[in-house]
Amino acid sequence: MNKPAKQNLLIVESPAKAKTIQKYLGKGFQILASVGHVKDLPVNKLGVEVENNFAPEYVTIKGKGKILSALKKAGKNAQAVYLAPDPDREGEAIAWHIAQELENGKKPIFRVLFNELTERAIREAVASPGTINQDKFESQQARRILDRLVGYQISPLLWSRVKRGLSAGRVQSVALRLICDREREIQKFDPREYWSLTAHLSADEPPPFKARLSEYDGSKIELKNESETQKIMSEVSGKIFTIRTVAKKKKKRNPSPPFITSTLQQEAYRKLRFSAKKTMSVAQNLYEGVELGRKGQIGLITYMRTDSFRLSGEAVQEARGFIEKKFGPPYLPAKPNSFKSKKGAQEAHEAIRPTSVNRSPEEIAGYLNKDQLALYRLIWNRFVACQMSPALFDQTQADMEAGKAIFRASGSIKVFDGFTVLYEEGVNGVSKEKNSEDMILPPLKKGEKVALLELEPAQHFTQPPPRFTEATLIKALEERGIGRPSTYATILSNIRNRDYVYVEKRRFHPTELGLLVTDLLVMNFSDILDPAFTAQMEEKLDQIERGEIAWTKVLDEFYRAFGKDLEKAQREMKGEVVTSLTCPECKRSMAIKSGKNGLFLACTGYPECRYTANFTRDEKGDIVMEKPSHVQDGEETCEMCGRPMVVKRGKFGEFLACTGYPECKNTRNIGAKEESGLSQVFPEKKCILCGANMLIKRNKSGQRFLACERYPACKHTEPMSTGVPCPEEGCDGTLVEKVSRKGRVFYACDRYPDCRFVMWDEPYNATCPICGTSVLRIKRPQNGGPVLSCRKKGCDFRKPFEPVSDD
Repeated sequence: MNKPAKQNLLIVESPAKAKTIQKYLGKGFQILASVGHVKDLPVNKLGVEVENNFAPEYVTIKGKGKILSALKKAGKNAQAVYLAPDPDREGEAIAWHIAQELENGKKPIFRVLFNELTERAIREAVASPGTINQDKFESQQARRILDRLVGYQISPLLWSRVKRGLSAGRVQSVALRLICDREREIQKFDPREYWSLTAHLSADEPPPFKARLSEYDGSKIELKNESETQKIMSEVSGKIFTIRTVAKKKKKRNPSPPFITSTLQQEAYRKLRFSAKKTMSVAQNLYEGVELGRKGQIGLITYMRTDSFRLSGEAVQEARGFIEKKFGPPYLPAKPNSFKSKKGAQEAHEAIRPTSVNRSPEEIAGYLNKDQLALYRLIWNRFVACQMSPALFDQTQADMEAGKAIFRASGSIKVFDGFTVLYEEGVNGVSKEKNSEDMILPPLKKGEKVALLELEPAQHFTQPPPRFTEATLIKALEERGIGRPSTYATILSNIRNRDYVYVEKRRFHPTELGLLVTDLLVMNFSDILDPAFTAQMEEKLDQIERGEIAWTKVLDEFYRAFGKDLEKAQREMKGEVVTSLTCPECKRSMAIKSGKNGLFLACTGYPECRYTANFTRDEKGDIVMEKPSHVQDGEETCEMCGRPMVVKRGKFGEFLACTGYPECKNTRNIGAKEESGLSQVFPEKKCILCGANMLIKRNKSGQRFLACERYPACKHTEPMSTGVPCPEEGCDGTLVEKVSRKGRVFYACDRYPDCRFVMWDEPYNATCPICGTSVLRIKRPQNGGPVLSCRKKGCDFRKPFEPVSDD
């Protein structure tokens, strides 16, 4: 009996990608997924032997042992092994590690690259496989080791000097510095007043139009104040407006290039309000394949991590055929449009495009979810538009003379829509066309007199540079050469998840903790925090990939300087930033420090002087020391034991504590001494057992609860209601405060056990403006003020919490 023919083994990262490829390669191939990386540096130690030429110690990632065993077993039984992780540095590293594990099988191991998951691309790649690119792997390895050396050696310094749980990153810390530097630019910005003067005019034919003052007495004019403006208005009011010049010209606007990773993330943020992380997640789904009914699972776009504008000839010809058929010959340029990639781009990759332009968004809309369809339409429209004719405009500029003043009017008319019939690039959420100040002018002739309808003066002030959005931060990182296509989304996620920034009105604001950490790192690791230095390191990683420099040489050059900075910081780095404020008790400088209850000001004369204070910042970002509490130590007495009370500061501000601690553990909010001496009446409730008043009390864990005022005669208690309705569908309960066995406060439905809804953060009765989730959560970080955020996983809504006043 003949033995069955051995199958070839092809390994990819994701099960979804495996399913798409299996459809095209059939029974001759077994397709398995590694589910991402299988080996990495260890989590619990540095894992790099610096003295041994930076040799890395790779270990199997937790949870990947079974996957790796299955791959090795399949490799032993295979005729040949084809490694097909993504065609980038991370994919090359995955392939390299798998190959190291399978080499003992003595089977031929090939590397195949799929820029798109179509039948043609898959079969061509398998028919002409290559080998693992050692230079590309070493580039990834060098990046990983660099990030490990920085993160695992600077972060412990922050733990010991500032607080546990903080982190520093080779690239994320530079991105945070950009945000902090921008905030300080805004705070130090001094608005400058200026004025404009606009004439509302009417010619012989409609429509009326506007012209702005541009020259006065033969020179360009800049109106600095109202008196200057009024003076010119009085001179111009009685004058005749005569057209001095009329200039006409044709202008064309060319289409934008197809998407690369950074521009896709920026445009998806502007037009779809997708975060960079969400954009890449949805794009990954479209690349790996979506079920299209009877056609099965099909990859809809090319690989989404790319910095190249290159397009395949077949894709361009398919697009040109579609444009001519759909829109007509005028919309098809005489030759294909081409776009030049930036220096150092990986031209082996293509730009992001649909795998077939004939799969229009409308045709496949029924198979995609809302997010997939929105992103696919964006990619499809941009690709088709990039091969269309430019839009044409007739531009007119007319200068009107009125005495010594010259007023200028500009108008533009679109005479051919070209590519804009399909696509317009967004700018701050609107199209370029809608954002234009151009207007339609009536027919105008030199020497013609026009009627003055109105003179409109307007006061303006110069504006500071805007805070970064996700889109503009990605653009800034790309322009400075910081990070690469595969890292932008991760960089943004890291700085958002570390309480270093918060997002308000879709813009990044640094927290006090973010400012403190950035200042400390700049003082002690100036190279690491220098954007130019970080960009140079990115270029050296590119050189490793091109085989121009050894990876160990790059690491050695880096560590010579970094190692010295690290040793110095370990000796001298302090967890404080000295301010210009002086201690009111000893006149030494005050410094910003971090404690268990957040950031505060402390005298640099510690321990001789123990003065501390809270602080705020004024509109210029200058530190303002808060005045001490009006309650002095010993002024209040403990109502439980009669000892003096002292002022303490906790997570939620100042409070009074008994000096008899630990024998007496009584505490009280400042100014909250109630009539009963311990509690205050809760007027909305009566005891359900005896009808007496219910009092608000606190247990040892700090949890509030309601207790009958007749205690101990009546021992009835109730959880403290938040007044927030339970968000569980069909439940009419209310969320109440509770405490877990470990003493942690949480919030649960009062209909338990019929309803088991719980949440750990304080609930807030409002609806998320982004995703519509009911009941938001209030987070109270130790550093910075409370933050209102959405409780739905994956939703990015987050803003400072401002309690609504009852007044």
